[in-house]
Amino acid sequence: MTQSDEYWMRRALDIARQGELSGEVPVGAVIVGKDGQLLAEAANAPIRLNDPTAHAEILALRQAASNANSYRLDGATLYCTLEPCPMCAGALVHSRISRLVFGARDLRFGGVRSKFQIADSHLLNHSVVVEEGLLGAECTEILVEFFKMRR
Repeated sequence: MTQSDEYWMRRALDIARQGELSGEVPVGAVIVGKDGQLLAEAANAPIRLNDPTAHAEILALRQAASNANSYRLDGATLYCTLEPCPMCAGALVHSRISRLVFGARDLRFGGVRSKFQIADSHLLNHSVVVEEGLLGAECTEILVEFFKMRR
């Protein structure tokens, strides 16, 4: 992974922290186009929006597709602080995102490595390049602290 990857993951962490301030589980997502320009960024918002699909990845995909004026995000990279769930992993495949970089595994609901391998499954018509562990300790820590405070 590159210095640029670390920059965007740190931005995703900042977005996650912003979401946490509004009571959401601190997950942040950033989408960068093939030209290296920011296409979208979002934090989790299912509580705020009363929408069970309002995960950071889904909100970022919607914004990126709107900004790109296309539902196909070929060449784009999604940086996410937490491993996407099965819903989000499926959306990554449908959007034709080229690459996913995530920080922490989601051992309960992970749809990319921990429970399922949806994003790069050979059974589907598109495969996402998956890279994990970038700033993994920081991405895990923000979640551990959040849930410690909630309990």
